[in-house]
Amino acid sequence: MDKILVIEDSEGIRENIIEILELAGYDVMFAVNGTQGVTMANKAIPDLILCDIMMPELDGYGVLHLLNKNPETTNIPFIFITAKSDRGDLRKGMEMGADDYITKPFGRLELLSAIESRLKKRVKHQDLYDKKIGATQTVGAGRAGIPELKKMITEANGRNFKKDQVVHYEGDKALGVYFVLSGKIKTVKLALDGRELITNIYQADDFLGINIILSNTPYTDTATALEDSLLCFFPKAQFEELLHVYPDIAEKFLQLLSREVRDKDTHLLQLAYQSVRKRIAESILRLFRKQDVIQDSVTISRDDLAALSGTASETVSRTLTEFRNEGLIEKNGNALRILNHDKISMMRN
Repeated sequence: MDKILVIEDSEGIRENIIEILELAGYDVMFAVNGTQGVTMANKAIPDLILCDIMMPELDGYGVLHLLNKNPETTNIPFIFITAKSDRGDLRKGMEMGADDYITKPFGRLELLSAIESRLKKRVKHQDLYDKKIGATQTVGAGRAGIPELKKMITEANGRNFKKDQVVHYEGDKALGVYFVLSGKIKTVKLALDGRELITNIYQADDFLGINIILSNTPYTDTATALEDSLLCFFPKAQFEELLHVYPDIAEKFLQLLSREVRDKDTHLLQLAYQSVRKRIAESILRLFRKQDVIQDSVTISRDDLAALSGTASETVSRTLTEFRNEGLIEKNGNALRILNHDKISMMRN
C-alpha cells in the first residue's frame, strides 16, 4: 500500500483529501503546517507528498527546499496543491523540483489521476535503475568491487531534473556524486564579462562530480539539465568507503577522472588557439560523440552552442548559416545534422 503525506493547513481541504485517498486505498499521513510536514517526511519517508504552497511558518517552497537537501527525501514525488494560478509561481515550483501541481478547487478524479501518474513513473524509474546497472560493467568489470557498486546504484536516491533546472551551483559544498541515468547535464562557468562557458556535458552512464569529491573542494561550476534528466545520488561517505574498500573500483574512477581532465585540457586549447569556424565545428562534432545512441542529428540551442564553443550567439548564427550554405550541415530549428562529416572534421584552422 502506497504511503502518502498530505501537508495542508486548511482543515476542511485536508480532511477532504484524506477521505478521497483513504477510499482509494492509500495509507495517508497528514501534517497541519510545513515544519511538521518536513519532520514527518524525514521520519516516515512516504511514497508521495501532497503539499499546499501558502502556509504559515514554512510555506510549500520552503518544504520542498528542505526535502531536496536531504538525500533520504529528495527523490520522493512531490505535488503542490495551490490556489495560485500565476504562471510565474507555478514555474518557480517546477524549477525547484516539484513533479506536478494541482490548482484549487480540484476534483476527485483530477487528484487521483495526478497521484497515480507520479507513482507509476516512480516504478518506471526503478526499472530504469535496474537496466542501467549493467552499464557499470565498464567500471571495475568482473572485479570484487562491482557487486557493491551495483548495490549502490540499486539503492541510490534518484531525482528528476527538468530542462534548465539547476543540479548544483558554483561554490556549493559537494554532498556526494551524481550518476546520470538518462538525459544530459551541462556544467557552466561564468567568464569575467558575464558570458557562459560550458566546461563539460554529461550523459547517461556518466558520473558527475568525481573530481570535486576527490579534491574535497566546493563545486567550481554550475550544473544544469540540458534536457529532462534522471540522476541518482551517491552520498559522499558511501562513495569514499567504496573507493577505500575496493582498489579496483578506485583505479577505474581515477581513469574516468584522468579522461575528464584530458578532455577539458583539449577543450581549453581549442578555445585558445582555434578559429571561430574550427571551434564551432569541433563543438558540433563533440555533441555528436556525446550522444547516448547513434543518431544523425543533435539538438542544441544557439546560446548553448555559443557557450560550448566560447563565442557569441550572433557569431554562432552566422557561422551555422555559412556551414549550411557550404553543404556541411542541415539546420531545422535547434536540430543540426551533419551532411559532410569528413569535411567538417578536417576543417582548416
